[in-house]
Amino acid sequence: MIKNILKGMVIGVANIIPGVSGGTMAVSMGIYDTLIHCVTHLFSEFKKSLKFLLPIFIGAGIALVGLSFVIEFLFANYPLPTNLLFIGLIVGGLPAIGKKVKGTRVSAGHIIACLAFFALVVGMAALGETEGNVADLSLTLISVVKLFFIGIIASATMIIPGVSGSMILLLLGYYNPILATINDFIKSLIAFDMDGILHGVGVLMPFGIGVIVGIFAIAKLIEIIFEKFPIYAYWAIIGLIVASPIGILLMSSVGTITVFSVICSVIAFAAGFFVAMKLGK
Repeated sequence: MIKNILKGMVIGVANIIPGVSGGTMAVSMGIYDTLIHCVTHLFSEFKKSLKFLLPIFIGAGIALVGLSFVIEFLFANYPLPTNLLFIGLIVGGLPAIGKKVKGTRVSAGHIIACLAFFALVVGMAALGETEGNVADLSLTLISVVKLFFIGIIASATMIIPGVSGSMILLLLGYYNPILATINDFIKSLIAFDMDGILHGVGVLMPFGIGVIVGIFAIAKLIEIIFEKFPIYAYWAIIGLIVASPIGILLMSSVGTITVFSVICSVIAFAAGFFVAMKLGK
């Protein structure tokens, strides 16, 4: 159980960082197939599936709470190096995905799948506002419903290898606001601030329910796609990965650019690329 909690923490860390795929981490740790199977067969194999999934979710939750303050601090104080670190992590993940299609014949359908998902991500970024401005976290019916569907979208992408759910949140304008809400909720719990607690629950509950619904709704579809159309799926993922750095730069603030920040950004990119390359092996 401890081992699976640790694996869950790795997946949780991956999902909180834009550009890093929790699905890819699950693949690299050799638990992806089991994870998808347990999700899709939770009710038919309840005891067995719950025994595997529970420590994974506990570990992911621990990582989410523990790292949210760090990520928010980095975005607020070092936006350019932080974004370049994430972009390095994205680009460094390409070789691992590229191996999945290496040696296969490239068809027009593969290219179309790649370009379609590339255009989807870049189009979302180009048409959207700067990250953080589009998110409505007021406790209105429309906002709550929107948070539910945002949770579904984020969770669906979280379990696809090579695709970052947090990156999708970043593109949709909800990454930093959700992260800030988690931090404020934790602070409110510590201070026993009931107004803050209630607001946090009002925002995080519909989002969390959407995440759970999204995981179960998409898992079976993912299982079928990767069984029947694996090459098309990986080419679509390549399109998403290549487009992600462009989308992040279009939507994120880079702050004041100085010689020091540029040097730090180059180092951060190289570090992210190196880490992603190692994790992808």
